[in-house]
Amino acid sequence: MKDTISDSFNPIFIGHGSPMNAIVVNNYTLFLSNYTRTIAIPKAIVVITAHWQTKGTFITGNDHPEQIYDFYGFPDELYKVKYNPIGSKQVAELISSEIKGISIDGSRGIDHAGWAVVKHMFPEQNIPLLEISLDINLNAKQHFQLGQQLGKLSNKGFLFIGSGNMVHNLRDISFNDNEKPFQWAVDADLWLSDYLNNTKINELIEYETFFPDFRRSIPTNEHYLPLLYILGMYDQRNKIKTIYEEIQNGSISMRSIEVTP
Repeated sequence: MKDTISDSFNPIFIGHGSPMNAIVVNNYTLFLSNYTRTIAIPKAIVVITAHWQTKGTFITGNDHPEQIYDFYGFPDELYKVKYNPIGSKQVAELISSEIKGISIDGSRGIDHAGWAVVKHMFPEQNIPLLEISLDINLNAKQHFQLGQQLGKLSNKGFLFIGSGNMVHNLRDISFNDNEKPFQWAVDADLWLSDYLNNTKINELIEYETFFPDFRRSIPTNEHYLPLLYILGMYDQRNKIKTIYEEIQNGSISMRSIEVTP
């Protein structure tokens, strides 16, 4: 990580996969730790999380949010992981005041879509970490439009991270970490790669029309929607760059992207 503080950061979407990624060393976690060596120090990290669905859009507004272990049936080691940086009521108030429709939740903590990713990126726990929820009443286009509004704050020193998975099917998942990717998941991931590379933003928003067999790749859309927020921060002056690609557990795309100048 560069030893400087910047006012502008490229928004990124990170595929977060299994909570077990919080405690293992693999190609994916090495990617996360290496990525932050190339960027400056953000004033705050703001994660649009797949794991907080609400009626209305909320941002965490507690200066000391709790670490939420929002998963079950994993090894005891995972529940002993402590990654609990401060939050920032001040940042939450700024974002809430600037972006119409985002309210502050002063009691909500940080789920694993936030801490299990940022743990590898900023292990020092010295940067405020906040999360934004997904409003279940919004359609895909409205999530994208909210991302456009948030993108206007990318010059405030905030690193925006969409945390989910572009292909996320737990019904067909393999619990073998070395499982060969299922062909349907490979095909879906390649389709996404092609449409991202060619900046077919409208088709990615209207995935239910254009994404072949989307119901298998995205049985429920909460892991896909954070991508739309990051795509909302793209415009014709930008490029969309894949910064990591892998399929874990047969059916989970870890594809991660950056919106670059």
